[in-house]
Amino acid sequence: MGFEEKAIRLQVKEEKSCETKTICVHAFTDLTYVCPVVFVYLLKECYLYGNMKATKKFRALQQQVHQVLCNSPQPGPATFVSYCLYILPIFGTYCEGFSHLIISALHRFLKTAATTGDSLEAKSIAARLFLYIVEGFIDHDERIAVKILDVFYVRLTDIEKVVSQLKAQNDCRFDSAKTFVEQYIFGLIESQSYMTAVNLLEHFSICQSGQSFLVKMMENEQFRAAEKWAMFMGKPMLSILVQEYADRNMLKNAYLIIKKNNLEQEFPDVIRKYKESALKKLAEKACWDVAEAKTNGDRQLVEYLVYLAMEAGYLEKVDELCNRYSLEGFLKAKELEASFLDRRFLNLNQLVVEDIIWVDELNSLHKATCHIEGSKVVGLDCEWKPNYVKGSKPNKVSIMQIASDKMVFIFDLIKLYKDVPAVLDNCLTRILRSPRILKLGYNFQCDVKQLAQSYGDLECFKCYNMLLDIQNMFKEPRGGLSGLAEKILGAGLNKTRRNSNWEQRPLTRNQLEYAALDAAVLIQIFYHVRDHSHPADVIDGHDKIEWKSHIVSHMDNPKKSKKESRLRKELEVENDES
Repeated sequence: MGFEEKAIRLQVKEEKSCETKTICVHAFTDLTYVCPVVFVYLLKECYLYGNMKATKKFRALQQQVHQVLCNSPQPGPATFVSYCLYILPIFGTYCEGFSHLIISALHRFLKTAATTGDSLEAKSIAARLFLYIVEGFIDHDERIAVKILDVFYVRLTDIEKVVSQLKAQNDCRFDSAKTFVEQYIFGLIESQSYMTAVNLLEHFSICQSGQSFLVKMMENEQFRAAEKWAMFMGKPMLSILVQEYADRNMLKNAYLIIKKNNLEQEFPDVIRKYKESALKKLAEKACWDVAEAKTNGDRQLVEYLVYLAMEAGYLEKVDELCNRYSLEGFLKAKELEASFLDRRFLNLNQLVVEDIIWVDELNSLHKATCHIEGSKVVGLDCEWKPNYVKGSKPNKVSIMQIASDKMVFIFDLIKLYKDVPAVLDNCLTRILRSPRILKLGYNFQCDVKQLAQSYGDLECFKCYNMLLDIQNMFKEPRGGLSGLAEKILGAGLNKTRRNSNWEQRPLTRNQLEYAALDAAVLIQIFYHVRDHSHPADVIDGHDKIEWKSHIVSHMDNPKKSKKESRLRKELEVENDES
């Protein structure tokens, strides 16, 4: 009979032993004498005992079913699949998955097959199956019902033929195919199965539902279904959809519909609002260079970007844009904005910082290290140039800021690493590992990781001692370091320069002040936490926080030395007395 036997080794664990089973699967190569129920049973057994993951098993079986359909099953590939769909509900939990499997396999087969020879018979069986599914005689998911209509290309005329056949057999449950289908779709809409309803309306080319249906889907946040419906209905409905998105301030969705369907002339205001919204989001992230590139030189958008820079207090960006694009009329507004910023954000004078010292050569490195080693508490931070290329590695850390009570030292890591790597390593090791210096950071674990990745051959960034991450002392910190400074000190930090080019030399005065503030403010926050009481919504737990418990160390040898423990206690006593 030309049967081939294919052995499938099935590993079944039974009381610590493996039993090898063999299933005769000649049905996969010759379906002449195999009925659908046996075939589906074999599929279930292969799936149940296969040792691959579910997704891989599904794909393997899908490929197997496709090969079966290529071997001319009787009475025909499409008809055989339709019979399988009839009996699949008896397999319970496997029904839905196997239904998707064999339908997708048939869909793939029909794409390449010239003709199956049984399409009319299969279509009639599928139309009857759809009626029985809707009536509840056969238990299939509504999504399977839609797929059956699609893969067998069942139309209203095919369903009408089946209804006529049933009436000839004195089965008068169905009035007409169109009425039956419309009632079913109405029920789906009532039950909020919008995507299924839209698929059926599109499949049967029923255009009775209008704007109210679209609005109902939008109100229920069924946006994919609403877009599919609008695409089917055409340009007038697409225009309504765009307006609905715009009214809900879902500007990106509206913009994508406009671009996809060439509606630019109808909605210039929506396009403008979307682009301004995109610029505002970039400005909020301090991605000014990216925002400028997004304007594509459009004067209105550039002017809006200038307005955002003024609002954020980034006055040098205002100057830069005005000079580059020859913009006028912003000077007076800029002066008013500058006076407002002095009241809105913290500055170095308020933090009593006497000087910012740039450290980029050997002598200044030694002087900075000696000064820092004489401090009890320092603030740490670092900056690097942002990288906007998706999937690429971050740039090297460019500078590291270390603040004492009155001074802020900014280490040019790139230059120092190039010129005197060994000395840099030694100096920073003395600072970061010192048990006498309390090092303050904000989310400094992220900075430590970036430092280690940037300068992997330096030992100084591989371990540290006496680090207090200010962020960990507060519950649900919002607004980052700027938000915390506003709560504790009464004013926040101007973060507009966060994503500027930190590799340019020399840094601008504004960049130096920004970098210095990020480190210096940590000391002031710490002193306020240590010396003052705060509202319960700011401080985690009690009026006065137990900050000492948050001090952490990361050493190559996790065991603490007796000397380290003694020095930590000495520091705690000194801080309590001060």
